[in-house]
Amino acid sequence: MIPGFTGSPLDRADPLRHDEAALAEAMGDRRARLLRLSGLDPLLDDLDQLCWGSLAEADPDVPLALLGLIDGHPHFVALTAPAGPAARRSPALTAMLDRMAPSEAATYAAARSLVDWHARHRFCAVCGTETAPFRAGWGRRCPACRAEHFPRTDPVVIMLAESHGRVLVGRQRSFPPGRYSALAGFVEPGESIEEAVARELAEEAGVVATSVRYLVSQPWPFPSQLMIACIAPVADDALRLDANELEDAFWATADDVRAALAATPGARFIAPPPYAIAHTLFARWLAERPD
Repeated sequence: MIPGFTGSPLDRADPLRHDEAALAEAMGDRRARLLRLSGLDPLLDDLDQLCWGSLAEADPDVPLALLGLIDGHPHFVALTAPAGPAARRSPALTAMLDRMAPSEAATYAAARSLVDWHARHRFCAVCGTETAPFRAGWGRRCPACRAEHFPRTDPVVIMLAESHGRVLVGRQRSFPPGRYSALAGFVEPGESIEEAVARELAEEAGVVATSVRYLVSQPWPFPSQLMIACIAPVADDALRLDANELEDAFWATADDVRAALAATPGARFIAPPPYAIAHTLFARWLAERPD
Protein backbone atom coordinates (compact mmCIF):
# COMPACT_ATOMS: atom_id res chain seq x y z
CA MET A 1 0.00 0.00 0.00
CA ILE A 2 2.79 2.43 -0.89
CA PRO A 3 1.21 5.76 -1.90
CA GLY A 4 1.86 6.94 -5.42
CA PHE A 5 4.56 9.54 -6.04
CA THR A 6 6.54 8.45 -2.96
CA GLY A 7 9.82 6.60 -2.43
CA SER A 8 12.08 8.48 -4.83
CA PRO A 9 15.73 7.35 -4.70
CA LEU A 10 16.82 11.00 -4.88
CA ASP A 11 19.22 12.30 -2.26
CA ARG A 12 18.18 15.95 -2.47
CA ALA A 13 21.75 17.02 -1.66
CA ASP A 14 20.85 20.28 0.05
CA PRO A 15 24.52 21.22 0.77
CA LEU A 16 25.20 21.33 -2.99
CA ARG A 17 22.48 23.92 -3.44
CA HIS A 18 24.46 26.37 -1.30
CA ASP A 19 27.92 25.63 -2.69
CA GLU A 20 28.50 27.17 -6.12
CA ALA A 21 31.87 25.48 -6.59
CA ALA A 22 30.47 22.05 -5.73
CA LEU A 23 27.49 22.67 -7.99
CA ALA A 24 29.76 23.60 -10.88
CA GLU A 25 31.73 20.41 -10.26
CA ALA A 26 28.50 18.39 -10.32
CA MET A 27 27.51 19.98 -13.63
CA GLY A 28 30.91 19.05 -15.03
CA ASP A 29 30.64 15.44 -13.88
CA ARG A 30 30.51 13.17 -16.93
CA ARG A 31 28.13 10.91 -14.98
CA ALA A 32 25.61 13.75 -14.48
CA ARG A 33 22.23 13.01 -16.02
CA LEU A 34 19.46 15.19 -17.47
CA LEU A 35 15.81 14.16 -17.23
CA ARG A 36 14.21 13.82 -20.63
CA LEU A 37 10.78 15.43 -20.81
CA SER A 38 8.30 16.16 -23.56
CA GLY A 39 6.81 19.40 -22.31
CA LEU A 40 5.81 18.39 -18.79
CA ASP A 41 5.35 14.71 -19.62
CA PRO A 42 8.09 12.15 -18.91
CA LEU A 43 9.74 9.95 -21.50
CA LEU A 44 9.85 6.30 -20.46
CA ASP A 45 12.04 3.41 -21.55
CA ASP A 46 10.93 -0.17 -22.28
CA LEU A 47 10.83 -0.89 -18.52
CA ASP A 48 8.55 2.12 -17.86
CA GLN A 49 11.38 3.93 -16.12
CA LEU A 50 12.36 7.57 -16.59
CA CYS A 51 14.72 8.33 -19.46
CA TRP A 52 17.90 10.25 -18.64
CA GLY A 53 20.43 11.78 -21.03
CA SER A 54 23.76 13.52 -20.61
CA LEU A 55 24.09 17.23 -19.88
CA ALA A 56 25.35 17.61 -23.45
CA GLU A 57 21.68 17.47 -24.46
CA ALA A 58 20.87 20.59 -22.44
CA ASP A 59 20.02 23.87 -24.17
CA PRO A 60 22.73 26.32 -23.04
CA ASP A 61 20.13 29.10 -22.86
CA VAL A 62 17.89 27.19 -20.42
CA PRO A 63 18.92 27.04 -16.75
CA LEU A 64 19.17 23.68 -15.01
CA ALA A 65 17.94 22.65 -11.58
CA LEU A 66 19.68 20.01 -9.49
CA LEU A 67 17.09 17.42 -8.55
CA GLY A 68 19.63 15.59 -6.38
CA LEU A 69 21.86 12.55 -6.40
CA ILE A 70 20.94 9.01 -7.42
CA ASP A 71 23.61 6.43 -6.58
CA GLY A 72 25.93 9.36 -5.92
CA HIS A 73 25.52 10.84 -9.41
CA PRO A 74 23.98 14.30 -9.96
CA HIS A 75 20.64 14.42 -11.75
CA PHE A 76 19.23 17.60 -13.30
CA VAL A 77 16.13 18.92 -15.04
CA ALA A 78 15.95 21.80 -17.50
CA LEU A 79 13.72 24.67 -16.39
CA THR A 80 11.96 24.96 -19.73
CA ALA A 81 8.66 26.83 -19.69
CA PRO A 82 5.85 24.27 -20.23
CA ALA A 83 3.43 24.78 -23.09
CA GLY A 84 0.26 24.21 -21.05
CA PRO A 85 -1.04 24.38 -17.49
CA ALA A 86 0.60 21.90 -15.13
CA ALA A 87 -2.69 21.02 -13.46
CA ARG A 88 -3.81 19.33 -16.69
CA ARG A 89 -2.79 15.74 -17.31
CA SER A 90 -2.52 14.54 -20.88
CA PRO A 91 -4.09 11.17 -21.77
CA ALA A 92 -0.58 9.91 -22.51
CA LEU A 93 0.60 10.87 -19.02
CA THR A 94 -2.39 9.20 -17.38
CA ALA A 95 -1.51 5.97 -19.16
CA MET A 96 2.15 6.28 -18.15
CA LEU A 97 1.30 6.85 -14.49
CA ASP A 98 -0.65 3.60 -14.48
CA ARG A 99 2.57 1.79 -15.43
CA MET A 100 5.24 3.67 -13.46
CA ALA A 101 6.56 2.46 -10.12
CA PRO A 102 5.80 4.89 -7.26
CA SER A 103 9.52 5.62 -6.84
CA GLU A 104 9.91 6.59 -10.51
CA ALA A 105 6.75 8.68 -10.38
CA ALA A 106 8.06 10.38 -7.22
CA THR A 107 11.23 11.56 -8.98
CA TYR A 108 9.13 12.75 -11.90
CA ALA A 109 6.74 14.56 -9.53
CA ALA A 110 9.59 16.55 -8.00
CA ALA A 111 10.86 17.55 -11.44
CA ARG A 112 7.44 18.43 -12.84
CA SER A 113 6.45 20.55 -9.86
CA LEU A 114 9.78 22.39 -9.88
CA VAL A 115 9.70 23.14 -13.61
CA ASP A 116 6.13 24.39 -13.37
CA TRP A 117 6.84 26.54 -10.30
CA HIS A 118 9.61 28.39 -12.14
CA ALA A 119 7.36 28.94 -15.15
CA ARG A 120 4.60 30.44 -12.99
CA HIS A 121 6.81 32.53 -10.70
CA ARG A 122 9.05 34.46 -13.05
CA PHE A 123 8.28 37.81 -11.43
CA CYS A 124 8.90 39.07 -7.92
CA ALA A 125 5.79 39.06 -5.74
CA VAL A 126 7.20 42.06 -3.86
CA CYS A 127 8.16 44.51 -6.61
CA GLY A 128 7.26 42.84 -9.91
CA THR A 129 10.79 42.62 -11.33
CA GLU A 130 11.71 39.50 -13.30
CA THR A 131 13.60 37.10 -11.04
CA ALA A 132 16.38 34.59 -11.75
CA PRO A 133 16.93 31.05 -10.45
CA PHE A 134 19.46 30.51 -7.66
CA ARG A 135 20.24 27.84 -5.07
CA ALA A 136 20.64 25.19 -7.80
CA GLY A 137 17.14 25.92 -9.09
CA TRP A 138 15.41 25.64 -5.72
CA GLY A 139 14.66 29.33 -5.46
CA ARG A 140 14.39 32.59 -7.39
CA ARG A 141 15.98 35.89 -6.41
CA CYS A 142 14.89 39.38 -7.36
CA PRO A 143 17.75 41.55 -8.71
CA ALA A 144 15.94 44.74 -7.72
CA CYS A 145 14.71 44.30 -4.14
CA ARG A 146 16.75 41.13 -3.35
CA ALA A 147 13.64 39.24 -2.21
CA GLU A 148 14.02 35.48 -2.32
CA HIS A 149 11.22 33.14 -3.35
CA PHE A 150 11.06 29.38 -2.89
CA PRO A 151 8.88 26.56 -4.28
CA ARG A 152 5.68 26.07 -2.38
CA THR A 153 3.44 23.07 -1.78
CA ASP A 154 -0.30 23.53 -1.24
CA PRO A 155 -1.74 21.26 1.50
CA VAL A 156 -4.96 19.42 0.63
CA VAL A 157 -6.96 17.21 2.98
CA ILE A 158 -8.58 14.11 1.51
CA MET A 159 -10.79 12.10 3.81
CA LEU A 160 -13.16 9.23 4.23
CA ALA A 161 -16.12 10.09 6.40
CA GLU A 162 -17.15 6.94 8.26
CA SER A 163 -20.54 5.92 9.64
CA HIS A 164 -21.81 2.48 10.70
CA GLY A 165 -19.05 0.61 8.91
CA ARG A 166 -19.47 2.54 5.66
CA VAL A 167 -17.53 5.37 4.06
CA LEU A 168 -18.71 8.37 2.10
CA VAL A 169 -17.73 8.50 -1.57
CA GLY A 170 -18.53 11.37 -3.91
CA ARG A 171 -17.98 12.49 -7.48
CA GLN A 172 -17.48 15.79 -9.25
CA ARG A 173 -18.88 16.50 -12.71
CA SER A 174 -15.36 16.46 -14.12
CA PHE A 175 -14.77 12.83 -13.07
CA PRO A 176 -14.87 10.04 -15.67
CA PRO A 177 -18.25 8.26 -15.78
CA GLY A 178 -18.71 5.96 -12.79
CA ARG A 179 -15.66 7.29 -10.87
CA TYR A 180 -16.17 8.09 -7.18
CA SER A 181 -13.52 9.10 -4.67
CA ALA A 182 -12.93 10.41 -1.18
CA LEU A 183 -13.88 14.02 -0.49
CA ALA A 184 -11.08 16.58 -0.54
CA GLY A 185 -10.31 20.28 -0.21
CA PHE A 186 -7.53 22.78 0.32
CA VAL A 187 -6.37 23.68 3.81
CA GLU A 188 -7.09 27.38 4.33
CA PRO A 189 -4.73 29.89 5.99
CA GLY A 190 -4.86 29.73 9.78
CA GLU A 191 -6.44 26.26 9.76
CA SER A 192 -5.22 22.93 11.12
CA ILE A 193 -5.51 19.65 9.23
CA GLU A 194 -8.25 18.49 11.60
CA GLU A 195 -10.19 21.72 11.19
CA ALA A 196 -9.91 21.53 7.41
CA VAL A 197 -11.24 17.96 7.35
CA ALA A 198 -14.20 18.89 9.52
CA ARG A 199 -14.96 22.05 7.52
CA GLU A 200 -14.77 20.35 4.13
CA LEU A 201 -17.05 17.50 5.22
CA ALA A 202 -19.57 19.97 6.61
CA GLU A 203 -19.44 22.24 3.55
CA GLU A 204 -19.56 19.56 0.86
CA ALA A 205 -21.72 16.86 2.42
CA GLY A 206 -23.35 18.41 5.51
CA VAL A 207 -21.90 15.82 7.90
CA VAL A 208 -20.28 16.60 11.25
CA ALA A 209 -16.93 14.97 12.08
CA THR A 210 -16.64 13.75 15.67
CA SER A 211 -12.89 13.08 15.38
CA VAL A 212 -10.15 13.13 12.74
CA ARG A 213 -7.35 10.60 12.34
CA TYR A 214 -4.36 11.19 10.05
CA LEU A 215 -3.42 8.19 7.93
CA VAL A 216 -0.85 8.92 5.19
CA SER A 217 0.29 11.64 2.77
CA GLN A 218 1.31 11.92 -0.86
CA PRO A 219 2.78 14.55 -3.19
CA TRP A 220 0.44 15.38 -6.08
CA PRO A 221 2.26 17.25 -8.86
CA PHE A 222 -0.79 18.73 -10.60
CA PRO A 223 0.55 21.28 -10.11
CA SER A 224 2.15 21.04 -6.62
CA GLN A 225 0.10 19.76 -3.71
CA LEU A 226 0.53 17.62 -0.63
CA MET A 227 -2.43 15.30 -0.17
CA ILE A 228 -3.09 14.56 3.52
CA ALA A 229 -5.30 11.50 3.93
CA CYS A 230 -7.51 11.15 6.99
CA ILE A 231 -10.45 9.15 8.32
CA ALA A 232 -13.24 10.96 10.17
CA PRO A 233 -16.16 9.29 11.96
CA VAL A 234 -19.26 11.48 11.70
CA ALA A 235 -22.22 12.10 14.01
CA ASP A 236 -24.89 10.88 11.58
CA ASP A 237 -25.22 9.82 7.97
CA ALA A 238 -27.75 12.37 6.72
CA LEU A 239 -26.29 14.07 3.62
CA ARG A 240 -26.79 17.65 2.45
CA LEU A 241 -24.67 17.95 -0.67
CA ASP A 242 -23.22 21.17 -2.02
CA ALA A 243 -24.19 20.92 -5.69
CA ASN A 244 -21.37 23.29 -6.63
CA GLU A 245 -18.83 20.78 -5.32
CA LEU A 246 -20.41 17.34 -5.70
CA GLU A 247 -22.59 15.85 -8.39
CA ASP A 248 -23.43 12.82 -6.26
CA ALA A 249 -22.37 10.99 -3.10
CA PHE A 250 -23.39 7.86 -1.23
CA TRP A 251 -22.34 5.66 1.68
CA ALA A 252 -20.29 2.71 0.40
CA THR A 253 -20.03 -0.59 2.25
CA ALA A 254 -16.82 -2.55 2.63
CA ASP A 255 -18.03 -4.89 -0.11
CA ASP A 256 -18.66 -1.88 -2.39
CA VAL A 257 -15.13 -0.59 -1.80
CA ARG A 258 -13.57 -4.04 -2.17
CA ALA A 259 -15.31 -4.58 -5.51
CA ALA A 260 -14.30 -1.14 -6.75
CA LEU A 261 -10.62 -1.64 -5.87
CA ALA A 262 -10.67 -5.02 -7.58
CA ALA A 263 -12.40 -3.51 -10.64
CA THR A 264 -15.01 -6.24 -10.35
CA PRO A 265 -17.58 -6.16 -13.17
CA GLY A 266 -20.77 -4.63 -11.84
CA ALA A 267 -19.02 -2.82 -8.96
CA ARG A 268 -21.09 0.03 -7.60
CA PHE A 269 -18.41 2.58 -8.53
CA ILE A 270 -15.04 2.90 -10.25
CA ALA A 271 -12.18 3.52 -7.82
CA PRO A 272 -9.47 6.15 -8.31
CA PRO A 273 -6.30 4.88 -10.02
CA PRO A 274 -3.62 3.20 -7.85
CA TYR A 275 -1.26 6.20 -8.07
CA ALA A 276 -3.89 8.44 -6.40
CA ILE A 277 -3.88 8.58 -2.63
CA ALA A 278 -7.64 8.03 -2.55
CA HIS A 279 -6.94 4.48 -3.76
CA THR A 280 -4.47 4.00 -0.90
CA LEU A 281 -6.98 5.48 1.53
CA PHE A 282 -9.66 2.99 0.49
CA ALA A 283 -7.19 0.09 0.72
CA ARG A 284 -5.94 1.15 4.16
CA TRP A 285 -9.50 1.51 5.41
CA LEU A 286 -10.32 -2.02 4.29
CA ALA A 287 -7.10 -3.42 5.79
CA GLU A 288 -7.92 -1.95 9.20
CA ARG A 289 -11.34 -3.57 9.38
CA PRO A 290 -11.68 -6.63 11.65
CA ASP A 291 -13.44 -8.60 8.91
